[in-house]
Amino acid sequence: MGLLVAGGYKVYAAVATEYGLDIARQDGALDVFPVNSRQNDLEELLVNRRVTTVIDASQPFPSDLSSAACKVCRKNNIYYIRLQRKETKLPENKLVYPVNSWSDAAMKASELGKTIFLTTGSNGLEIFTQARVMKGKRIVVRVIPEHKVIKKCQDLGISPKDIVALHGPFSTKFNKAIFKAYRADVIITRDSGPSSGTNNKILAALELKIPVVVIKRDSSEDTNVVYDYKEVLNLLQKINPLQKI
Repeated sequence: MGLLVAGGYKVYAAVATEYGLDIARQDGALDVFPVNSRQNDLEELLVNRRVTTVIDASQPFPSDLSSAACKVCRKNNIYYIRLQRKETKLPENKLVYPVNSWSDAAMKASELGKTIFLTTGSNGLEIFTQARVMKGKRIVVRVIPEHKVIKKCQDLGISPKDIVALHGPFSTKFNKAIFKAYRADVIITRDSGPSSGTNNKILAALELKIPVVVIKRDSSEDTNVVYDYKEVLNLLQKINPLQKI
């Protein structure tokens, strides 16, 4: 976002969490709006501010907010750019289990051990806590240290002693220490891209000989996919060279 601001663009940020609010302000957003995934709220925000381009940076997986943004952009002829991290190249190892969905991850993890350590944050947590195959399993979650997030974990029945509230990314050494401390039988992670620490989590699990379930991304149908803000700037100069966001 800082590159866009430095390039002279007027940047508004729509975020879903308090943490996102703080980060956007630090990065120089002209204004920051806490929004939910309701399409009408987002449409009002974009139309009232005469936004010409939306950059969806909801890393690493598109969210409900992403879906709403896409629909609003199509309806109002607003250009949509999807910013995402590059995929992680998974090691060829019998302890690495790639899956295509949250429910598949729950199923596979239930087959691999009793203490299941989720490094996927609070998104999708209800899929694991409510899955029948998870009955009798101990679920440990690592999430950002934000009140709303921690409350969600507790509301879903996660014991306070099994909530690891820390902000990453983490080194391989740190991951190993945490996984050992909680006696994890299996690790679950998303393919959040190399820069997010996915490799470090996988390597830590493999060094401890712990199976790791990796939730892969769906192939994006978006045509305007870029992988960093430099690519965003280059694309903006092509599609809208005389106007700012």
